[in-house]
Amino acid sequence: MATFTYKARTRQGEILQDSLEGADTTAIAAELRQQGLLVIDIKEQGVGQRDIFEPFKKVRLVDLVVFTRQFSTMIDAGLPIVRALYVLSEQTDNPKLKEVVVLVRKDVEAGLALSEALEKHPKVFTKLYVEMVRAGEIGGILDEVLLRIAAQLEGDQELVRKVKSAMAYPTVVLVLAVLAASFMLIFIVPVFATMFEDLGGTLPLPTRVAMGLSNVLTGIFGVLIYAALIGGVLGFLRWKKTENGRRIWGLASLGIPFRVGDVIRKVALARFARTLGTLSAAGVPILQAIEITAASSGNWVMESALLKSRDAIREGIPIHKPLEDEPVFPPMVTRMVAVGDETGDMDGMLAKIAEFYESEVDATVKALTSIIEPIMIVVVGSIVGGIIVAMYLPMFKIFELVG
Repeated sequence: MATFTYKARTRQGEILQDSLEGADTTAIAAELRQQGLLVIDIKEQGVGQRDIFEPFKKVRLVDLVVFTRQFSTMIDAGLPIVRALYVLSEQTDNPKLKEVVVLVRKDVEAGLALSEALEKHPKVFTKLYVEMVRAGEIGGILDEVLLRIAAQLEGDQELVRKVKSAMAYPTVVLVLAVLAASFMLIFIVPVFATMFEDLGGTLPLPTRVAMGLSNVLTGIFGVLIYAALIGGVLGFLRWKKTENGRRIWGLASLGIPFRVGDVIRKVALARFARTLGTLSAAGVPILQAIEITAASSGNWVMESALLKSRDAIREGIPIHKPLEDEPVFPPMVTRMVAVGDETGDMDGMLAKIAEFYESEVDATVKALTSIIEPIMIVVVGSIVGGIIVAMYLPMFKIFELVG
């Protein structure tokens, strides 16, 4: 069986473009005619048409937000789910998302619930997304739930953007400083070293250090050093995904100085409050909501604390009680959760907590950026300036001898 893409016209004049599996083009054409369609074009999807970059393609968060909002609007307007998915697959620009939406539509046409069809694509639709859609299906408020999902995704996107904006500047500057220093040590310093060989005598200590580093980087050891640096970064990223790495990094990241750990903690608290509040408002059972929130928290410390609270809540203990025993949750959070539990307005309290910590993240990121900028200027100046001074110190010695 091969896969064929086709273009056909309905009796109402509408143009359809989709794919079918069949033995050959004749079989596909016969099946389309049985459906009352006028065949315009049929092409086989051969091996040569495969995209070699397919494994690297991802669905951007912004594309998923647009898809979710448009889906909600169509459902609210009364369009059937299958029809809405067909329209969305036609107008979606992201090829990966288009492919997934087509598969979801076919599963729904085959009789699966929308949540079950989405669950088959975990790389695009997270457990949070799927469970909220399932709750919307059960409650008959799918359009409202989709809007909440879009708002949740936008909130996560904004948090990530703020953190990335704070880390982008020092990361880029540090990388450029390393590249500039490497360039000078590999290409510039050897030129000066050749000139200094004829001077005789003992060169200043900074010059000898710079020339020693240059000799190391220009030899086989230099290749090994840069390979070790790249391998170390890749190994660290892979290690972070392991259970032991998540635990150690989750604990260590909260203690990073220069307010970086403070930002990580506030981001985790904002995500916790926003996610749990959204799930609760959508009608997801509290135990399941806490489990999903823990999985999407992004920090092992937060995840561990929430899973402990889930076990306590299962035994009938109010949600704020186990949270009070976890240092990652400040007293303000636990007290507001307690008030929300007592008044029955847990969703509203969690939304207020999320708004507070999102504004705190914004303020802390701005303060962190103002601190990091002068530090990075000093670091870059010290690295590049130190090499330049080391190269010019022997020049001053020559002038003294001549004088």
